[in-house]
Amino acid sequence: MRDNYDFSKAKRAKHVTHLARLQAEAAGKQRITIMLDSDLIATFRTHAKAEGIGYQTLINQTLRQSLRGHPVDEATLRKVLREELQGSEDQD
Repeated sequence: MRDNYDFSKAKRAKHVTHLARLQAEAAGKQRITIMLDSDLIATFRTHAKAEGIGYQTLINQTLRQSLRGHPVDEATLRKVLREELQGSEDQD
């Protein structure tokens, strides 16, 4: 590894096709650090893979839906818990 490198002839990211695309996709987003339970991440990864999307995209969609403000009533909570418990029993 060199002590220093010459980047004087390097291209800017906007002139490199795949980097420009990544920058465009990231527009309007902000990188953060957040600690989530491992089992929660595993669940999002599993669901995201089944849907053919990234798990971070699925987390983002879930947060958006949550902010739209449909309070969870007891019946909905019971339904979701039953589905999740049934899903975990199927995996065993």
